[in-house]
Amino acid sequence: MVSTSLLLVFIGALAVVYALPGPDMALVLQTSSAHGLRHGLATGLGLAIARTTHVILSACGVAALLRSAPWLYSGVRVVGALYLAYIAIQIFRSPAFGLGPTGVAGTAQRAWRTSIGKGMLSCMLNPKALLFCSVLMPQFIVPAQGRVWLQVVELGVVLVVCGALFDIALSLGASRIASWIRHHPRAQVVQRWTFSAALLAFAVRLSID
Repeated sequence: MVSTSLLLVFIGALAVVYALPGPDMALVLQTSSAHGLRHGLATGLGLAIARTTHVILSACGVAALLRSAPWLYSGVRVVGALYLAYIAIQIFRSPAFGLGPTGVAGTAQRAWRTSIGKGMLSCMLNPKALLFCSVLMPQFIVPAQGRVWLQVVELGVVLVVCGALFDIALSLGASRIASWIRHHPRAQVVQRWTFSAALLAFAVRLSID
């Protein structure tokens, strides 16, 4: 088991990383403010699934493969950047709140699944998120304190839970201003431009960094 002191330092490091602006944060804020809390939480669920997958892949050594195969890393990075750009264009071209709940069960359910998929794919296609897991977690693993795989599981659970709590807080905050934005057309335009530009900027950064 990971010692309490190391676990607290690990949580502190995660808090700093999750608080930094990034594509995941932008996507959760945009979805929550435009389409409501339910869709924001669905996006957060997609991110949690992707982070869980990253932890598993890191434990299996896939992150090391990406580091040793630059062409593979570059390929994943370019695909991820293109997907972020695609989402940004969708946001810019869509009418305000156009993807929100419609009252039709089937349509609302599809929109909810779309929110999960966007969160999952945007994170899964970011190789930096995978490398982050493989670089950060080993710093807090001490073989002398017990089975390594158990420590990996413990740290992985903490990583995913902390990310989920942060996404929930973002969704709650952003969804509270949604009703105000609905009654202010200019705010809707600013919202679309802001998040589209942010995601495009992250896409460019991911493609060239």
